[in-house]
Amino acid sequence: MVIENPSLLITDDDSAFRETLQRVFEPRGYRTLLAGDGEEAVHIVRTQVVHLALLDMHMPKLTGLETLRLVKQFKAILPCILLSADLDETIVEQARREHAFSVLRKPVALMQIMGVVRQALEATYNWHTSERRLWNRPK
Repeated sequence: MVIENPSLLITDDDSAFRETLQRVFEPRGYRTLLAGDGEEAVHIVRTQVVHLALLDMHMPKLTGLETLRLVKQFKAILPCILLSADLDETIVEQARREHAFSVLRKPVALMQIMGVVRQALEATYNWHTSERRLWNRPK
């Protein structure tokens, strides 16, 4: 699968966090889709092209893990990265069982999240050439 502009779904009930990630990824050629809760995220994955999902653990309506579980039922290949400020071994283990690509502790460094997104796209879609061109695009 050749991806020119990967679509990232950024799901978090904190609008400032969503918008910060949007401002980081869009200048690098990513298309960003924003969701404020898990139900909205599931709807977006069902109705739009999404190549990767970033999911906050603690959200209204559905947790990040519940969202991940639902999304994987109809789009198993979608790499999902779970983020949580209250990370513990139970959450990490549950995320692994649900086939999360990675679990990151918030607050997360921008370079760390950008690196994990890049790794997930490379591992899932063999996204090397396009990614490097976009990744190095000046701000």
